[in-house]
Amino acid sequence: MIEAMKSIVRRGLQCHLPVNCVTKPGFSLLYQMHVLMRESWLWAMRVIWSEPLFRSQCESVGARFQMEQLPYIVGRGRILIGCGVRLSGKSSFAFSSKHGGATLVIGDRCFLGHNCAVTVAKEIIIGKDCLIAGGVRITDFDGHPLDADDRRTGQPAPIDAVRPVVIGDDVWIGHGAVILKGVRIGNRSVIGARAVVTRDVPEDCVVAGNPARVVKSLSYPLRNAS
Repeated sequence: MIEAMKSIVRRGLQCHLPVNCVTKPGFSLLYQMHVLMRESWLWAMRVIWSEPLFRSQCESVGARFQMEQLPYIVGRGRILIGCGVRLSGKSSFAFSSKHGGATLVIGDRCFLGHNCAVTVAKEIIIGKDCLIAGGVRITDFDGHPLDADDRRTGQPAPIDAVRPVVIGDDVWIGHGAVILKGVRIGNRSVIGARAVVTRDVPEDCVVAGNPARVVKSLSYPLRNAS
C-alpha cells in the first residue's frame, strides 16, 4: 500500500500539460510573451527606480552608462564612473569609513560582470576599456587586522595596511579572480580565471595561479606574433 502511494506521488510530481505538435505553438507564443513581460518589467524598474537610485550615490557618471540591477552599496565613499561603462547583473561596492575618505574610479568603456565585489578603504582605480568578468573581488585592504586581539575587540585594520589598487587600461580580469591590496596591473595585461594577484603585474602579460605568476608575455599585434 505504501509503495503504491509513493508511486502515485512520484507520478503526480512528474505531471505536466502535454506539449505536442498541437499545443507546442501555443506554449511557444506564451513563452515569448513571458520573456517580453519580464524584460519590460526589468527595463521599467531600471529606468524609474534602480538607475536613479544608483546615480544619486555617485559623484559623477559619464554618458552612455548602462546597468542592469541596483548595485549593493555598503558605507559611503566617492564613486566616479566614466563614459560608456556597463554594469552587468548585480555588483557590490563596499566602503570603509574607518580610514578617511574612500574613492572608487571606473574608467571609460569598462565592463563589470555579475557578482563583482569591490571593497575600498582608500582608493581603487580601474582604467579605461577594462573587461572584468563575473565574481571578481578587488580590495585595497585586508578587511580586519591580522592581530587576533584587535579582531576580537572590533578594531579596524591599521592604516598602514591600506594600499591603493590601480588597474591599467585594456586589462582583462577573468572570472573569480581576486585582486589584493597594493597591486598595480599594467596596461593590456590578462588575469586568468581564479587567479589571486598579490603583487604588481607588468604590462602586456598573462598571469595565472595562486599566487598569480606570469605565464605568458604578449606582443602586439597578436595576429602577427609567432
